[in-house]
Amino acid sequence: MATTNGGNAHPLIAQFRAARLIPVIRTSTAARAATAVAWLQDAGLSIFEITMTVPDAPALIRGLASDPRLLVGAGTVPDAAGAYACLDAGARFLVSPWVEPTIVEPAHEAGACAMLGALTPTEVRAALAAGADVVKIFPAASVGGPQHVKALRSVFPEVIFCPTGGVDARNLPDYLDAGAAFVGIGGKLVDEKLIAAGDRGAVIAAAHAAMGTATA
Repeated sequence: MATTNGGNAHPLIAQFRAARLIPVIRTSTAARAATAVAWLQDAGLSIFEITMTVPDAPALIRGLASDPRLLVGAGTVPDAAGAYACLDAGARFLVSPWVEPTIVEPAHEAGACAMLGALTPTEVRAALAAGADVVKIFPAASVGGPQHVKALRSVFPEVIFCPTGGVDARNLPDYLDAGAAFVGIGGKLVDEKLIAAGDRGAVIAAAHAAMGTATA
């Protein structure tokens, strides 16, 4: 059964809560992913989810995880083999957008945090039964946004929810108010068009807006 907000919660959850958001790095090349991480780090972010859809994702994770200032995890982890590859590279949390029980045991063996995706109450129960430390609500915006999270929270008051999919600087506070512990932000923060154009300033501005540290 999954951990809750109680005393047996995974120790990384406190860091996720404090950060309020995890950037989800999903780009078409590893070079653009590395650029996104560097720019977002300049903005003050230090937790990053590198999705397995990024080419050579484990190699990128290995390079980033060598920096002690960063907390690096892997996203869209499809199976146990992928989990072991990412953990061996230094990933400290594993994320799947669906209920993928096979990644939980490898994660826990390595002391990593396991986040499984769910959308309905039945899927939340399945994620809990699989041993998820965090339940990722995906895609959050297309099924009701904060109100959907609030509804799930009413029947799962102790589950640690992380909504992802359509979350941005504007609605992030609404998700937290609805009961999310923290959120994941992908395209609204890691805009590949801006990265390709070399627009570091726009990416950093988006990060500050999401973190609530934007200046006038």
